[in-house]
Amino acid sequence: MKKYLLLIFVFIISSCNDELDPKPNILWIVTEDNSLHYMNLYTKGGAEMPNVSSLASEGVVFNNAFSNAPVCSVARSTIITGVYSPRIGTQYHRRMSLVKLPDDVKPLPVYLKEAGYYTSNNSKEDYNFIKDGEIWDESSGKASYKNRKKDQPFFHVQNFHNTHEGQLHFDQEHLENALKTNNLDSIKPFPYHPDTPTFRYTQSLYHNHHKDVDKEIGKFIKKLEDENLLDNTIIFYYADHGGVLPRSKGYIYESGLNVPLVVRVPEKFKKLSPFKTGSRTSTFVEFVDLVPTVLSIAGIEIPRSVNGKPFLGKKLKKSKLEKQNTTFGYADRFDEKYDLVRSVRVGKYKYIRNYQPFNVDGLYNFYRYKMLAYKEWYKLFQEGKLNDVQSQFFKPRAPEALYNIDEDPHEIKNLAKDKNYIEILLDLRRKLNDHLVSINDLSFIPEPHLLENGLDDIVSYSEKNKDLISRLIKISDLSLNDYKQVSSKIQDALNDINPWVRYWGLIVSSSFGSKALENKKQINSIFENDPENLVRMRAAEFMLLNNLEISDSKINSLLKKSNSEAETNLMLNTLANIKTSNPNYKLNLNKRVFPENWLPPLREENALVNRRMNYLTDSE
Repeated sequence: MKKYLLLIFVFIISSCNDELDPKPNILWIVTEDNSLHYMNLYTKGGAEMPNVSSLASEGVVFNNAFSNAPVCSVARSTIITGVYSPRIGTQYHRRMSLVKLPDDVKPLPVYLKEAGYYTSNNSKEDYNFIKDGEIWDESSGKASYKNRKKDQPFFHVQNFHNTHEGQLHFDQEHLENALKTNNLDSIKPFPYHPDTPTFRYTQSLYHNHHKDVDKEIGKFIKKLEDENLLDNTIIFYYADHGGVLPRSKGYIYESGLNVPLVVRVPEKFKKLSPFKTGSRTSTFVEFVDLVPTVLSIAGIEIPRSVNGKPFLGKKLKKSKLEKQNTTFGYADRFDEKYDLVRSVRVGKYKYIRNYQPFNVDGLYNFYRYKMLAYKEWYKLFQEGKLNDVQSQFFKPRAPEALYNIDEDPHEIKNLAKDKNYIEILLDLRRKLNDHLVSINDLSFIPEPHLLENGLDDIVSYSEKNKDLISRLIKISDLSLNDYKQVSSKIQDALNDINPWVRYWGLIVSSSFGSKALENKKQINSIFENDPENLVRMRAAEFMLLNNLEISDSKINSLLKKSNSEAETNLMLNTLANIKTSNPNYKLNLNKRVFPENWLPPLREENALVNRRMNYLTDSE
């Protein structure tokens, strides 16, 4: 009996000690726009970052860490909520309107504040949702953990901007001067990039920005050490998404998603990490996992609304974690550039689903094309000076792609049509579809309709449209079949009473191209008579892609009937894609069809509709 009483006593004491254990400080060091492809810690020939490497020697390096989205606001909305963005309507960059979060989804600092943490963010937020009150104790360019109470644990986010895309927006004069003094022989462009001085210098400068940000990271960590905080602080270093040379930021390739992640756990908190100091792990980690991980190491219960899983915390086993080998990615609107792409990676195999394959990757975007490398790449394409791999950026894509990342890290050899990989293809296709249905991916309903009808109560809207979204996903997948086998189903979709079924029937028709010309009479009728503007524009899209004549006056008339800037921008995306693919395409558009408050001077110069119209009318 005494023996059992002793065991009970020990258990009680142990439980009390767990509760009395000091909570660790938690620090996120975040750099912008950099995938692991540009860092020597991960990739030979990348930038040397000695301070990050020092963190790695004292912590663990994650080889397979992934942003769920390749662009800032979407990635950061995911990071701070632990929820896949297409599930809650935060998947578009830049936001045209903010989304109200579901009642059961709270930003991470809210949970930490409730648990006694001091929360500070310096300084970028960039969330696509409405903040319900002040979610941080401090959030600004001056925010610091130093304002906490004595002995209060902190959660601090320190953002560094040195590697941001905007740092590569230099002009031609800068380039010419730089080429006179910089030796670029050691720079090796990626195989999908043209090997030119412009690309070599851009990559070299980007490496230098990595070195600059590493110095800033070193200074910050030294400050922690001087304040005797280093031994009490768990440090995460990661990038908010990939980047930033062309075909990375904004794109669902590994260069846009596969990010560095290094975590340093001090000795006194080693029980919270299943990984050995100075090691690397193959464990797959995605951004939805950051919230549950921080909650786990802070001893806070993980809400059921969170999509991710913790990779640090008590009672986690390394052997189990290293069986995690799956990540999902999504790319939607980037500024004025629309697309709809989803991906799943399982181990070494990556599956990409291009739901609008006629949208070229290189589709013009105002901010992106401020980079000389983008402009030069497009110019070389127009002049016919690129090889097949380099040219693909400006050509229609396959509806689906399969890559072996171990053998093809740059994703240039599509295995989707290789019969040797059919089982892998079908398995990953099924996994992706199951995922999209499970999160009720809201991107299958056009953004303008979502903005108008779903933002106030996204949960109710999502639930109301659950069956419709599942149906739209099935219709979209008609494009993966032989046309003759699904032609009748496409016709049924074109005749459907629901406008979004017709909408997707038209997208599928455009995906098949000339094979679907047997429906041109019906599609022309939709263009002339459909009551939904967006459906009519998808009909116009099919006609333009197949060189069927449409008068400028009819296009202008359709744009004039648009109900919102969001709707107009989506419609203009079609015209921009046609022009990017065919620079000789001419369209006489008239800005006067739009309300004057959509355009300068009442609207800022770079408003999305104005950006598109400037491009389409050659007035930039």
